[in-house]
Amino acid sequence: MMNALTWGGRNRPAVVLANILIGLGLVTAWFAYSRAEPLCWVAAAILVLAGLLVPQALMIANQWERAVVLRLGRLTAIRGPGLFMIVPFIDSVASWLDQRIQITEFNAEQALSKDTVPVNIDAIVFWQIHDPQRAALEITDYRSAIGRVAQTSLREMVGSSLLSMLLSDRKQGDVLLREDISRKTAEWGVNVISVEIRDIGVPSALQDAMSRQAQAERERLARVMLGQAEVEVAQKFVEAAETYGRSAAALQLRAMNIIYETTKERGATILIPSAMVDSMNPGGIMALAAAAQSAPKAA
Repeated sequence: MMNALTWGGRNRPAVVLANILIGLGLVTAWFAYSRAEPLCWVAAAILVLAGLLVPQALMIANQWERAVVLRLGRLTAIRGPGLFMIVPFIDSVASWLDQRIQITEFNAEQALSKDTVPVNIDAIVFWQIHDPQRAALEITDYRSAIGRVAQTSLREMVGSSLLSMLLSDRKQGDVLLREDISRKTAEWGVNVISVEIRDIGVPSALQDAMSRQAQAERERLARVMLGQAEVEVAQKFVEAAETYGRSAAALQLRAMNIIYETTKERGATILIPSAMVDSMNPGGIMALAAAAQSAPKAA
């Protein structure tokens, strides 16, 4: 039995041809009536009957479609794409299968993870029919079955995984889900191309606890880094002290550099006798630097 979609869209050329044949049959019948020709009545009947049978026999499948043809209830062929013919009233198209990549959304609400944390997960699966015969004969509703299988596989994965793994390694979860769902749908002639987890929701109380834990971890790392910096600075000071202890000239040059760095930004000028520079010691250097900061600019 042809439905409205088949007559109006998928089988439009056959409908046009049927209208032409029926129109010719009516014209022939009028000619037979006006001329009283018995043979014209036969021709008119044949044309009208052909016009009625053409939509039942002539089918067109789109490029992405496959038609499952049954003959007296038994599979006879998978037709398409393009134009094909069936025997009216003996053959029938059981189903039209779409072989394009399709999307099914699924989710798991309040699924318990391995560490007994309830989570809500939304995901999508991309799938495609690669064996129209098995998809038509092995299962009643493959679309609904794919959604149920995907949801069950998602709950199984959540139950066998820790929450930290689900949050930190979604790619691995996508791979595990695709392998599991593909293994179950392969018998139906359906190939799972990919699975993508879109969102993982955790309870708000747990979100607050995780936020505090992350903040405490950041503070701990900051304190560790500060301690490491203090150790490195102390080591450098020890190395500098050892160098100055081995070389008096280096110590004097460092003292002069400290005086210069102290006075250049404040604009002060300090006059130091050369003999004083020669006899300069670390304590004198620090005292001189302090005096330079408080003394007015000398002429």
